[in-house]
Amino acid sequence: MSLQSSEKVYIVAGGGIVENMQGDICLIFRRGKWDLPKGKLDEGETIEHCALREVSEETGLSNLEILGLIQKTVHEYYEPRIEAPVVKTTTWYRMRIKNTQVLVPQTEEDITEIKWVSVRDLDAYLANSYPTIKNLIAVYLEQKKN
Repeated sequence: MSLQSSEKVYIVAGGGIVENMQGDICLIFRRGKWDLPKGKLDEGETIEHCALREVSEETGLSNLEILGLIQKTVHEYYEPRIEAPVVKTTTWYRMRIKNTQVLVPQTEEDITEIKWVSVRDLDAYLANSYPTIKNLIAVYLEQKKN
């Protein structure tokens, strides 16, 4: 869902950090950066359903389980297709899959690669990611410790 207000466009989105049974997390490669699956809230949809649907669409994963809320993030960017600045608020959930599944990148969303990445290897991927994603993963890792 997006709301337009004078100059800026406001978008509400949901996404997730997905863990497999080995504790690895799913990263997507989109538009030259490592990222996490997320997407826009549809009208009449709960934010939890949005997060599950978007993660499934962007990764091909099914039978996702929400383990809990991580946090909300807000970031701004310029969208040339609509010639406007965008303010996106994303609600992030910790998710898990219980079985081995094939990762399928949603190429229509410019996702060219998906990987399961172990926590010990994350820094190499986060070196080519967004500040919001780096901060989100730091919060996620801290929550996992507790």
